[in-house]
Amino acid sequence: MSKSFLYSEIAENLASQIRNGIIREGDKLPSVRMLCAEYEISMNTAKRVFLELESQSLIYAKPQSGYFASKLSYKDLPLPGESNPILLANHCEPNDILQKVYANIGREDILLLSYTVAYGDMLPISQLKKEIVQATRALPTGGVQYDRVEGNANLRRMVAMRSLTWGANLKEEDLITTNGGMNAVALCLMALSKPGDTVAIESPCYPGILQLALGLGLKVFELPTHPRTGIKIEALKEVIDKIDICILISNYNTPVGSCMPDENKKEVVELLASQDIPLIEDDVYGDLCFTGHRPNCCKSFDTTGNVLWCSSISKTLAPGFRVGWVAPGKYKDKVLNVKLVHSISSSSLEQEAVANFLKSGKYDKHLKNLRQKLYLNYQNYARVIQQSFPKDVKISQPQGGLSLWIEFGDKIDTIELYDAAIKRGISIAPGRMFTLQDQYNNSMRLCFGVPWNAQLESKLKQIGILAKQLQRLNS
Repeated sequence: MSKSFLYSEIAENLASQIRNGIIREGDKLPSVRMLCAEYEISMNTAKRVFLELESQSLIYAKPQSGYFASKLSYKDLPLPGESNPILLANHCEPNDILQKVYANIGREDILLLSYTVAYGDMLPISQLKKEIVQATRALPTGGVQYDRVEGNANLRRMVAMRSLTWGANLKEEDLITTNGGMNAVALCLMALSKPGDTVAIESPCYPGILQLALGLGLKVFELPTHPRTGIKIEALKEVIDKIDICILISNYNTPVGSCMPDENKKEVVELLASQDIPLIEDDVYGDLCFTGHRPNCCKSFDTTGNVLWCSSISKTLAPGFRVGWVAPGKYKDKVLNVKLVHSISSSSLEQEAVANFLKSGKYDKHLKNLRQKLYLNYQNYARVIQQSFPKDVKISQPQGGLSLWIEFGDKIDTIELYDAAIKRGISIAPGRMFTLQDQYNNSMRLCFGVPWNAQLESKLKQIGILAKQLQRLNS
C-alpha cells in the first residue's frame, strides 16, 4: 500500500469495524508496529491513527498491553418502540409549546438543543465568506439582479452531478432551486394539493411539515414509524385509498433518526406510483451518514416521475444561506409556476457560492469532517444520558443526521422538563411538538450538532438531573 495512505483513512477503516461490531468490545487492536508493517506507514503516522480513535472514544489504552475496543455506551440503552398513532386525520395543534420553543431562535444566551442544525466550528465559515466574495465578482451583475426562475445553472448542474452517487442520474434541467429545503417542500405541497386533501406522514414528524399542512387546510394521517427503518408500510397500505399525497423524510428522519432500507423505499415508491399518489421526499439529512456511503433516496427508485425530491445545504453547510432545490419529476411545470408566483427567483449570490464550493471539492472534505464530529457527539450524548438520566430512559440509535430521540417513563412530561430547563439556559424540543395527536408527552428530541465541550456536557447532565427531579415529584 502507498506510503501516502492517510492516517485518517486508516482510522476511519478501523472505526467502521468497531462501530459495526466486526471489532468487538474488549478486542485488542493491532500494535503500532503491526499497523506500520500492514500499511507501510511511519511510527508517527500509526500513533496518530490511535490518537484519532481515542479522541472518538472508540478505543482505550492498557499500560504495557496495547489498545482495545471500547464499550459503546448507546448499545446498552434500549431503543424506543415503534410509534403507534391513531390512523385518523386528527388535528390537535400544540400551539403553545411551538411558540415557546421557536421564540428562542437566534438567542446566544441559550444552549439551543431544540433545532437540528450544525453550529460553530462544525461549519466552514471562513471558507464560505471567501466564496461569497468570489461569487460577487463572478456574477455579471454582482448578484443584485433576479436569476432565472429555475435557479442558478451552476448549482443545478452540481446537484445533478452529485445525484449520480445515489443512483438518481438527474440532469440540470430536472432541478429547480428554492429558498431552503422547507421552501422546496412547501412549493411542492402548494402545487399538488387543495384544501381538504389528505397527506400521510411519519409519526413523530418534523413540526414544520405539520404546520405547513395545517396552514394549507390539509388533513394529516400520521403513520406508525420504527426508529430504525421508518414508516410501517402495512399502515400506508391501510390508508392508501384515503390519502392524496405522501411526505417522507426517508434518510435520518427527524426526530427519530430512522433510515428506510432500500427495499422499503422501492416498495413505497411503487405502491404510491400505482395509485398515482405523489411522494414528496425531504432529503435534507441524506449527506450526514456516520459511516459508509450516502444512502439512496426514494428518488433512486422512481421510474415514473412521481417522486418530488427536495434537499438543501441548510443541515450540512450554511443554514442562513437558505439554498435548496427540488427535482419535481413529472410535476415540474406545476412547481415552477408556484415558485414564479410566490418568489420569482432565489438568491443568486448564495447559490453561486454554494455551486463553487461543491465544484471545488471542499464540500466533500467538509462533509467527512462533519460526519466524524457528529458521530462522536452522538456517542458523547449517549454516554452522558446513560450516566445521568433516569434508568428507564430509551434513546434512538441513528446512523446519521442530527437528531436524538429520547423516551422517558410515563412520570416525566417533557413540556414540564422544557420549562425547567429553559430557566437554566437550555432549550429542548418536547415530543408533543412532533404530532397533531395527544402522544409523545414523555419524549423529546435533542440536536447533537453543537460542538462538544465541557459546558455542553455539564448542560446535558443538568437535563438528566431535572428529569430525575420530575420523576420523583410525579411518583
